[in-house]
Amino acid sequence: MRRYLVVLFFTAITLAAVSTPAYAMHISEGILPLPWASFWFFVVIPFIAKGILEIKKGSKQIAAFVPLVGMVSAAVFIISAMPIPVPTAGTCSHPAGTGLAAILIGPFATVVATSISLLIQALFLAHGGITTWGANIFSMGIIGAFSGYAVFKVFAKLKLPLVPAAFLAGLISDWATYTATSLELALGISSKMHFLGLFKAILVAFIPTQLPLGILEGFAAAGFFAFVLKRRPDILVSLRIVPEEFILRRGATYEEAVY
Repeated sequence: MRRYLVVLFFTAITLAAVSTPAYAMHISEGILPLPWASFWFFVVIPFIAKGILEIKKGSKQIAAFVPLVGMVSAAVFIISAMPIPVPTAGTCSHPAGTGLAAILIGPFATVVATSISLLIQALFLAHGGITTWGANIFSMGIIGAFSGYAVFKVFAKLKLPLVPAAFLAGLISDWATYTATSLELALGISSKMHFLGLFKAILVAFIPTQLPLGILEGFAAAGFFAFVLKRRPDILVSLRIVPEEFILRRGATYEEAVY
């Protein structure tokens, strides 16, 4: 775990050295009033605590689980550090990567991975803020991870193809993240508009950038999942994402092997 945190640290330093001026990535520092910023901190604490316990439990069952969480944290860090400014919303659009992360390591562990990524971005890249760390963890780590994970699990439960499920997990987790971000901003920002009108205005401001980004994130999640499913299905079996029968019948498709 320590080795991967060191890798994350030096990756952050490298990106900081080559980064362009900040674009108020995520919900930026100071936008939310203190009561709302504190509220989101209290909301995310139980999820982070549960995530740490899940990681400890996973490391006892799978030897490579902690290194995998470290790699996923690095991936979320890099994927979510690609800002597209949305000035009218006071933040940025960007892919999140939490849908695919939740499929691989589970939603609670993804909350921890996202927390680490957001903290490093806030400290070294001025992306997001310390006071808004809880709000950003809620929208990207909790809403993004759990919505993507739920979509994937529903598909699996219905015995539908898993690669399209990975696509929808990436797509929905991305769009859900920005719906939650709009909600947080509408609740916290002072405005003459009533809450619902402000929420709609912020959500509409995200659409031109986030609509295509969500679709691209869906394709990226599906592509990565299909690649691992074809080349290293044993990893997905060890993580209990696909059953062992898949490896026993490598010549067959997933559906033929399992169903």
